[in-house]
Amino acid sequence: MAATTSTPTPTDSTEPRPSAQLTREDYRELLDELYLARYFDVRMIKEKKRGRLRGTLYSSHNQEAVLVGSLYALTPEDWISPIHRDMPAFFMKDMRGKAWEDESRMAIPAGNVCAQVWGKVTSPNRARDNWSHLGSTEKHVLHSTSMLAGTIPAAAGIVLAEKLASRNTVILTYNGEGSTAQGVFHEAINFAAVHKLPVITIIENNQWAYGTPTNLEYSLPDFARRADGYGIPGLIADGQDVIDVYDKVSQAIAHARAGHGPSIVECKTFRAYGHGDHDDDRAAKYRPTELVEMGRKRDPIAVMKAKMVELGYMTAEEAKAYASEGKGASDVNNEDFPPRVVEYLSKAVEFAMASEDPPAEEGGMWVFAEEAR
Repeated sequence: MAATTSTPTPTDSTEPRPSAQLTREDYRELLDELYLARYFDVRMIKEKKRGRLRGTLYSSHNQEAVLVGSLYALTPEDWISPIHRDMPAFFMKDMRGKAWEDESRMAIPAGNVCAQVWGKVTSPNRARDNWSHLGSTEKHVLHSTSMLAGTIPAAAGIVLAEKLASRNTVILTYNGEGSTAQGVFHEAINFAAVHKLPVITIIENNQWAYGTPTNLEYSLPDFARRADGYGIPGLIADGQDVIDVYDKVSQAIAHARAGHGPSIVECKTFRAYGHGDHDDDRAAKYRPTELVEMGRKRDPIAVMKAKMVELGYMTAEEAKAYASEGKGASDVNNEDFPPRVVEYLSKAVEFAMASEDPPAEEGGMWVFAEEAR
């Protein structure tokens, strides 16, 4: 029998937090990205209510710190595997320190992401589906699937190939806490642990798997403990604090790059709306109003502003500007967001709406084998 050795565990108790290296400019950029993720959500909801958008919307409202903090910890060459509640991740990858309009960024352009939502021919899959079913190997974005956790085995395969090619890249996979009950979740993470593959599994614990509360999903309070059965680290982040998410994901990434293998990072957050907009009315029945109000008290934008005021990176007066925090989509307007945020996403929406619908004759494309001519 082969001898076993213990694997170092990332921790924030003995080493300086990675965020200690962040500058004032980093904090301001992170705040802008929180606004950007929030505005995308707000804009999609408003467009749907105006009747200008079809299909189901899956809101990331109040969960923006999870994707913003985790993406900020990556290098451009790293991979991501977003899910339906992380739509901004598709165009926000590789934003750190770069112009948002930089076409060389390792991200799917925002206009093409919006075209995916609108089902236009300029979407990455030429309107074969809408919302989050898109990806790009060129941009290092793993195509998402509705069966959460189903992308973890593919993610493991990607970084195994990268490892064999002597590339020290990692992949972040995003999953809801309910997906940890799937067999494929455990099979894939066990494979990654055995082969020490750099797969960081982010569990977005927003307290509800569709309509099932966490206490009826799992017998322990922390889903990060799923990691214990595979001898890998299980970290817990405050999902409302973009800096804490950045720290915990950075630790997991450093652990992976050192050759120690995968980690699980549980981000404790709260889902502001229903599972999708089709579930909003029903969610109001299975979630008491006071519970939702309590879950939304620590808005990620407000948490970040308070931190910046404390550090002297923002004055209390400056923090009052662009007050979109603590409000629902129907309670805010463009003036509640920085102008660059509104301009950037408005251009993307206009591009999508101006794009053509796919021609009817493409309906069978990529479904049946084409007859040889």
